[in-house]
Amino acid sequence: MAKPLEAQYTEVEEVVTVASNSPRTSKRATKRVKYEQETDDEMGDQQSDNGEGKPKKASKRTKKVAAQEPDADAKSSTEPKHSTLKKAAVEANPNEDDTVEENKVTKKTAKSTKKKAEDVDEDKPKKVTKSKAKPAKILPPIAERTKDIKLRVGAHVSIAGGVHNAVINVVHIGTDVASGNAFAMFMKNQRKWETVDMDPEHAQFFVQWCKDHSIDAAECCLPHGSYLVNLAHPDPARKKQAYDSFLNDLTRCHRLGIRYYNFHPGNANATTHEEGIRIIAENLNKAHADPETGKVVTVLETMATLGNTIGGTFSDLAAIIKLVDDKSRVGVCLDTCHVFAAGYDLRTPEAYAETMKKFDEEIGLDYLKAFHINDSKAPLSSHRDLHARIGTGYLGLESFHNLMNDERFHGLPMVLETPIDVTDKNGKKVEDKGVWAREIKMLESLVGMDIDSEEFKTLSARLQDEGAGERERVGDQVQRKTAKDAKPKSKRAAKKKVESEEEDDMEE
Repeated sequence: MAKPLEAQYTEVEEVVTVASNSPRTSKRATKRVKYEQETDDEMGDQQSDNGEGKPKKASKRTKKVAAQEPDADAKSSTEPKHSTLKKAAVEANPNEDDTVEENKVTKKTAKSTKKKAEDVDEDKPKKVTKSKAKPAKILPPIAERTKDIKLRVGAHVSIAGGVHNAVINVVHIGTDVASGNAFAMFMKNQRKWETVDMDPEHAQFFVQWCKDHSIDAAECCLPHGSYLVNLAHPDPARKKQAYDSFLNDLTRCHRLGIRYYNFHPGNANATTHEEGIRIIAENLNKAHADPETGKVVTVLETMATLGNTIGGTFSDLAAIIKLVDDKSRVGVCLDTCHVFAAGYDLRTPEAYAETMKKFDEEIGLDYLKAFHINDSKAPLSSHRDLHARIGTGYLGLESFHNLMNDERFHGLPMVLETPIDVTDKNGKKVEDKGVWAREIKMLESLVGMDIDSEEFKTLSARLQDEGAGERERVGDQVQRKTAKDAKPKSKRAAKKKVESEEEDDMEE
């Protein structure tokens, strides 16, 4: 049986995962911390390897092995054996008084052992090498959720070190400001086609740790599909490669008790738009019929761009759903940045209501299973997929006030994919997962907040000031590109355009 999460923290052998959680970046680092210091003082003449009698110096070694307490016989013996200094893994909320007292006892034991060795033979040369123990990783305390809030908000977190670590990363999301109660993750390395079987023990830990922290993986977890997969590809070999990876993710979800699986529909670069939609639906029907996928719901994500990208309009997603045989196995994830960039406005109560009405009319709100919560660095209808922190982009804080106060969607997983890069004192870009923690708390605070209040106006203005530079930079890029695209490609193209317009006039 899997050990409870807190029990894992208190083991002498501790595996601490420190990882990135942007959906597009993933850093892995695993620290295994085991400390033991042993002091061996052997008195009397010893025979060396060459047969010459030489006194053996006292040695002090630091080994990476499991620490053990000295036994009773070693303590009572007149000839000192071993003195062990053990460093245990630090819990989330350590008792400082107990730690100080334990350190005093440890130092006293080491000092006593050294004194006994000196009493036996004071003339023996002694050499003691000091070793400095590394501090154990201290996880931030778990913050309480805002009371009486039914929102499920979290972020896309890392699974570095094992899928079970996603639970730690969302519960301890960066600071003690807030903890997530919904999350996304990749089921495996999203940048490689090759797959490694999921460790059964990791799967067991995932299930147990979700239970320990009252996280319902079936309702709160929204894994993200690999960016390599294009379910709309017509080439048989590439189609099979994409499908196999997709199917593997679904079977992993089923094993972990996860109900929803989010993915980008695909693109029709190698075929027509209509044929691409048909192929996607064909792959979904095939996956749904495989018993290894259980009842996992395949969740189509709204996309920001048009052209060959499938999913940039509500009608695209509706067309796929129409061709799916088992409608209970398909849904939609609405990405706020993507739909805004695609031309669906959310910024005012009226615009928000109109967009949700369109979604309901074209797809159906019953199919809306989850949200990706992101502001946009690019303006409305720009078709640029550029995520911004909440309130700092063109969507603005009022867009998220509209969503957070829509009780129809309370209880659905809402996953932050906002950028968390910050500049440290050395001018280097580093990740601050505390950004997500603060955004979670802020989104919760919007529930019931009056948009005409000074509190909301002040917060909104501060966030807009924070993102002003990026909005101006990206907005200028979009304007220049729009102007460039509006110009004729060449004189020949311009001539054809004029001729076409003249023909239209003649027909009229």
